[in-house]
Amino acid sequence: MKKARVGIVGCGTISDIYLRNCATDEYIEITACSDLNEVAAREKAKEYGIEKVLTPDELYQDPDIDIVLNLTIPAAHAEVSLKALEGGKHVFLEKPLAISLQDAEQILTVAKEKGLQVGVAPDTFLGGGLQTCRKIIDDGSIGRPVAATAFMMSHGPESWHPNPYFYYQEGAGPLFDMGPYYLTALIHLIGPFRRITGSAQSALQERVATSPERNGEVIPVNTPTHVTGVIDFENGAVGTIIMSFDVWGATLPWIEIYGTEGTLRVPDPNTFGGPVYIKKAGEQEWTELALTHGDIENARGLGIKDMAKAIVTNGKTRASGDMGYHVLEAMHGFYTASTNNQHYVMESKCERPAPVETN
Repeated sequence: MKKARVGIVGCGTISDIYLRNCATDEYIEITACSDLNEVAAREKAKEYGIEKVLTPDELYQDPDIDIVLNLTIPAAHAEVSLKALEGGKHVFLEKPLAISLQDAEQILTVAKEKGLQVGVAPDTFLGGGLQTCRKIIDDGSIGRPVAATAFMMSHGPESWHPNPYFYYQEGAGPLFDMGPYYLTALIHLIGPFRRITGSAQSALQERVATSPERNGEVIPVNTPTHVTGVIDFENGAVGTIIMSFDVWGATLPWIEIYGTEGTLRVPDPNTFGGPVYIKKAGEQEWTELALTHGDIENARGLGIKDMAKAIVTNGKTRASGDMGYHVLEAMHGFYTASTNNQHYVMESKCERPAPVETN
């Protein structure tokens, strides 16, 4: 196999960036578009010169497709991924792997039984910013990482998003919407998790949208909107995390890694670039570091590119299903710890993904 042939299920707005960024990749050829809305699939295929327009069921069974790129809404992730796997396709999907742990476990089980790979976003950790941070840590520039912080503080999307209702329902909220970026970055930089604890609450029982498209619409809040947690990493480091839609303003960093010889300030894990700062023991000022890797713009699609290369060359997918499951379990673990008033011990394992080679 010289290239992995990809069929897209879900031709909404997010598909554009994948179609643009994957168009010239040496390991990918996007050959089909599919959507429950056939008009949307046809329009996307025409815009990007994609040969086939198929129904989802036709796409799952098409022998000319190797990977299904699942860009559906989170509630459909499990159903689409399982149908694709049953059709003998590898799967790469947007976050999260599934909403429930049971569905996510079934996806991984079926993939293993059939000898297929599963990859899951986010893939921002493959960008130049977080890869530079990984190199700094691996080179020992801050010594041994002993602690980390991760913060996403906002007042929610109802003031600007054209359809903010989803963000306040099960499977969303700040933790499930933004948490995967931060948790994946922490696994990439430090390693997998051993134990979780947390507190979760909602400041408001309903929100009022003020975006032009939904101005005045009342949104019931059915998921926690402020989650504070503590992570014990397998390697002994300790992390603190806050994900909130209840904060009007904050000056906290996105992520910082604290080592025995210095501190690393990590860029926004929802982006692919920098800046990256370091402050070593005894120094008074922060130093901005040059990025050691490329892919610093909106490089969404790095994950499926990496997966396609792994399939073609018999390698390993960095944005793996196992890591996606570990992140999903951790997010549920924060809620479980809060509800049960006790630590949640992680059951899943995952590998710290291999770093990307420097250019």
